[in-house]
Amino acid sequence: MLGHDRGAPARPYTLHQTISLALAIRQGPWKYLDHRGSGGNNYDKIELKLFALPDKAPEAPGQLYNLETDPGETTNLYFAHPEKVHELKALLDANKAAGRSATLSTPTTQNTTPDPTKPL
Repeated sequence: MLGHDRGAPARPYTLHQTISLALAIRQGPWKYLDHRGSGGNNYDKIELKLFALPDKAPEAPGQLYNLETDPGETTNLYFAHPEKVHELKALLDANKAAGRSATLSTPTTQNTTPDPTKPL
């Protein structure tokens, strides 16, 4: 669009917020969620129980998925790729600290974006 390379991402990463106000970050094929379990779905309800997936890394404090190879987010790679977890968690934490991703109940006065190409 507008003469840009359609193969290149428009942003170096994107932030996502779940129904429960938890945050996640996506960079390329990687998606990191800084929490355990669902982002707000209650799989104990009868109508959702059929869709619940077994947690393959229940002891992991977060979730890491490669959406290129696992678009259904069925295999948590948290322990398999600790370097990617560290990288994405640091980037997510930097965005939180900079006030770039605060829930509506958290007032912020900062308006800076962390530079993803520089170390934190």
